[in-house]
Amino acid sequence: MSTLYPHHLTTLTSNYRKAFDELENLIPGLECLLIHSGSEQFYYADDRGINFQAFGHFRHWLPVNRPDQLVLIRPGVKPVYFQVIPADFWYEQSIDNQSWWADSWEIVALRQASDIKTHLHGIRGLGFIGENAGFANSLGIEPRLINPEPLLHYLDFLRAYKSPYEVEQLAAANALGLRGHQAAQCAFAEGGSEYAIHMAFLAACEVLEEECPYTNIVALDEKSAILHYQYKRRNSGDAKNRKSQTLLLDAGCRINGYCSDITRTSIRTHTLPLFISLLAAMEKLQQQLVNKVRPQLAYQDLQQQALAGVGRILMDHEILTGSHDEIIEQKLPSLFLPHGVGHLLGIQVHDVGGKQRNASGEQLEAPADAPALRNTRIMDPGMVFTVEP
Repeated sequence: MSTLYPHHLTTLTSNYRKAFDELENLIPGLECLLIHSGSEQFYYADDRGINFQAFGHFRHWLPVNRPDQLVLIRPGVKPVYFQVIPADFWYEQSIDNQSWWADSWEIVALRQASDIKTHLHGIRGLGFIGENAGFANSLGIEPRLINPEPLLHYLDFLRAYKSPYEVEQLAAANALGLRGHQAAQCAFAEGGSEYAIHMAFLAACEVLEEECPYTNIVALDEKSAILHYQYKRRNSGDAKNRKSQTLLLDAGCRINGYCSDITRTSIRTHTLPLFISLLAAMEKLQQQLVNKVRPQLAYQDLQQQALAGVGRILMDHEILTGSHDEIIEQKLPSLFLPHGVGHLLGIQVHDVGGKQRNASGEQLEAPADAPALRNTRIMDPGMVFTVEP
């Protein structure tokens, strides 16, 4: 397992200490912080729990995806993980405290989250971040110190910069996702349905669907034109599957909370020649855009280069006619590239802070011809983002 995790915690501790110091005037009295993983939610009038996803800033500290877990961050003091393990014979509640991360924490076992009250006596200047503000109120935390916006803006902004530990997890998530993509391509080549291709991906990665960072997009032929196509047609054994010409697969995995987001288009020998040529041109453009990435480049500039490249491809294939300047001026490539060229990647697939101009929370909105662009940051070393025209 990772040997970089202790350094990651050191970086986080330093960042949080700076946040407390630099925000002293905006959040007076904030000296330490309690971070809550979140609470389990249930479907209406039902006892079936909704798939739980821990609060991103909690998972930034710990590779634990369980409800009602808490961490206490105090400058100069070893971080404390209040590990809540209910007494329960209905569900498995144990947590595997692997030494590679657990050795960096003081771990305090609790039966229920409310038991933390006895451990907070005498702690001054305690703030709280997490989705369950009601729980924070029950602990007697001052309302102004519950999810203070200046702090959340500060922390969201810094999430764009990944530590070596985080890069390691993201690389592992990509490697696992690629294994699934290879299995899915084989299933497609064998005439599998969307459902069969989806199941091949899950089996190869040895994951449950609920463990994926997002709902897999498995689209054959005409369905690949729907950006977030959500169904998996099950016409298994139907001869129609063997006639399918294209597969668009958008699927990723998680490793210790960190996501991969991989989209690939596959073709078969009987695919329309025009589409084969378009795909080759788009794959070449994608690599050209990757090679243009450099520090201090505005991500919007990469978006404009993507639109220009798409315009040239459409003209080369006589899908659009006219001069290149004309089609750019009329924003025609945007009709064929309605999504943004990419986004920040991390604990969340579309990681936070993508449109922040600075740590104060000022926003830099997407350009008018790319309203779905989720990243408007200036590229800096340490950032991880996708490039996906």
